[in-house]
Amino acid sequence: LLEDGAMPEPRAVRGTNMVELAWVREAETGRLIVIAAIDNLGKGAAGQAVQNFNCMIGVDETTGLDLLPALP
Repeated sequence: LLEDGAMPEPRAVRGTNMVELAWVREAETGRLIVIAAIDNLGKGAAGQAVQNFNCMIGVDETTGLDLLPALP
């Protein structure tokens, strides 16, 4: 979760299995707006399947997910 007023930066999570989160409360309606930045190359169905399998067999859930190549 980022500091107050900071917005997520996709470049900060590029090539990682991490997420940056920020939130803003809309003054007029009181709605909470949540903003996230992820690297969708690792957060798709295949990455989710690897993470779920890791949990099923009792290994660290990030095993194999930190091997994503960072494209230029």
